[in-house]
Amino acid sequence: MSLHAFLYGARVSSTLDSPPVPALDASARTAPRRRTRVLALPEARWALLATAAFLSALPLHFADAPGWTYGPLYAIAYLAGGWEPLLAGLRALRGKTLDVDLLMIVAALGAAAIGQVLDGALLIVIFATSGALEALATARTADSVRGLLDLAPATATRVTADGEESVPVSRLRVGDELLIRPGERIGADGRVLDGTSEADQATITGEPLPVLKTPGDEVFAGTLNGTGALRVRVERDPTDSVIARIVTLVEEASRTKAPTQLFIEKIEQRYAVGVVAATLTVFAVPLAFGADLTGALLRAMTFMIVASPCAVVLATMPPLLSAIATAGRHGVLVKSALAMERLGEIDTAALDKTGTLTEGAPEVTAVRPATGSGLDEDALLALAAAAEHPSEHPLARAIVAAARTRDLRLAPARDFAAKPGHGVTATVDGRVVTVGRPDPGLDTDTHTDANTNANTDTDVEGGTVVRVERDGALVGTLVLADRPRTDAAETAAGLTALTGTSPVLLTGDNPRAAAQVATATGITDVRASLLPEDKVTAVRELQRAGRKVLFVGDGVNDAPALAAAHSGIAMGRAGSDLALETADAVVVRDELAAIPAVVRLSRAARRLVVQNLLVAGTFIMVLVLWDLLGHLPLPLGVAGHEGSTVLVGLNGLRLLRESAWRLRESAGRRPDGGRPRAL
Repeated sequence: MSLHAFLYGARVSSTLDSPPVPALDASARTAPRRRTRVLALPEARWALLATAAFLSALPLHFADAPGWTYGPLYAIAYLAGGWEPLLAGLRALRGKTLDVDLLMIVAALGAAAIGQVLDGALLIVIFATSGALEALATARTADSVRGLLDLAPATATRVTADGEESVPVSRLRVGDELLIRPGERIGADGRVLDGTSEADQATITGEPLPVLKTPGDEVFAGTLNGTGALRVRVERDPTDSVIARIVTLVEEASRTKAPTQLFIEKIEQRYAVGVVAATLTVFAVPLAFGADLTGALLRAMTFMIVASPCAVVLATMPPLLSAIATAGRHGVLVKSALAMERLGEIDTAALDKTGTLTEGAPEVTAVRPATGSGLDEDALLALAAAAEHPSEHPLARAIVAAARTRDLRLAPARDFAAKPGHGVTATVDGRVVTVGRPDPGLDTDTHTDANTNANTDTDVEGGTVVRVERDGALVGTLVLADRPRTDAAETAAGLTALTGTSPVLLTGDNPRAAAQVATATGITDVRASLLPEDKVTAVRELQRAGRKVLFVGDGVNDAPALAAAHSGIAMGRAGSDLALETADAVVVRDELAAIPAVVRLSRAARRLVVQNLLVAGTFIMVLVLWDLLGHLPLPLGVAGHEGSTVLVGLNGLRLLRESAWRLRESAGRRPDGGRPRAL
């Protein structure tokens, strides 16, 4: 698949005047949203019609109204919800396969044939709704993958011997020279030949801050250029760019079926064939030995009803749907019953750093006036914020936000100027103030300015150091860092208790920043400087070792790992569209401690599923044997079948209780320190 690419081109200098550049806000980091409307799907429209007709018929049926008042409504429910699975089932039969969907249609028609119209309509509605949800999930995933391609435009500016030309990105080749203008997205992977700027590459590496780009540095398609102009040489074909590989990885992982799903499909086929064969036998054998046609048909239809897997379906769905509802009340959106089930199977957690374990935005963590500057912390911060106030840079916004938090007065700034990669200069109260990072040529590993008590080594500080100068003299430094979330350590400990192993930290950020977050959260396995494909490789290595991995992330760069993992959870507040659509669950409120809580809830749901399957299986076996070995009255068969269905349904609804949600494992532990009791 070809990607749209960006403007590269003529030899330029970082000193070129640039037009105003829009802020690098969160919306610029994510793919535009393309959402398929629910009612645009034919499966959803048919399911809605079937459900509406069924619900309209119920009160009339229970009120003993004349049959002509509700009969047509039931007929509409049968036709609207059943024609598509019936057609698909017949096509499957043509291919010599038999699925449970066709069996349900036959069971529904059989129920109607002996007067149990309501039972048949209920089966139809259940399966029509399930099909609509599956179609919607598939469409939304496709929407998000297509939307990722909009991270880059359709054309690029290529430099030729005659000047510049705008060309479709599909015509770009390795070795082409392109011009990246300020505020534009980079549409092809390449290397900087000339110019200085900063690139917001959170979509690829997850780094929270724009990265300085100078000649020789690598740039990625889909990332956002800052205030400088760059000349870049294309080093990868657009179809082989990092952003294109992200799309491919997500599509490949989405097409892969889980082992559990394959197992269920095999059981469905065998069960469907067995029930159909048994029903035909129950009808034919008595008929062959002289039984009357009506009696044989009645026994066969009774068998079809009591052998129907309706109770088995409800044995699985109510616990999982109740768990989904409870999780939703507490800010966790789990997208399907299958996703809820898989969450409880995980035995290893892998976590992204930026925006997941951390807040995802820089904050001022230290204000250090220089000795002899005559400034205290508030005065230094106010001076820096006044100079940075006109800037749209993330560091500038963080400094201004810190000053406002302290209710500091900001003096007006004049003659503001920004230099990409260095900082800003402005006149504040008649004096020239410069705020920026240390000179890249300065040996920051050993340098400590004689006039300040603050070391300027970014790594030592564990964040980004910003120097503040007044009339050329250093008056202090500010330290900015992406802080871990307040519940990050608790979440890591909770996941460790659930899985028996410490979480793995997978991040595109640098090793020192990753190690700092790992130390703060108690994580020991740290893997840094990872591209999206490297995260996928790490997840797959764990899974090849027999682990079922839960991956937690938030960015476009996390989407392939979310898709490849056994289960994936995305952080909702700043999560990209692709990450939110690819993940099995979304933490809408960004409450990190909700992750181990939803895993515990999933495990409780799986325990109830096992209980319900045992109950449903026992009822079906007893009723079937009764019908085969004795004479099971139809009303008693229906009562037993429906009674087992109600029983397993009510058992599954226990997870709707508030006590089913536990943010902390200790809330569910016994006084003797044992494991939490099953619900």
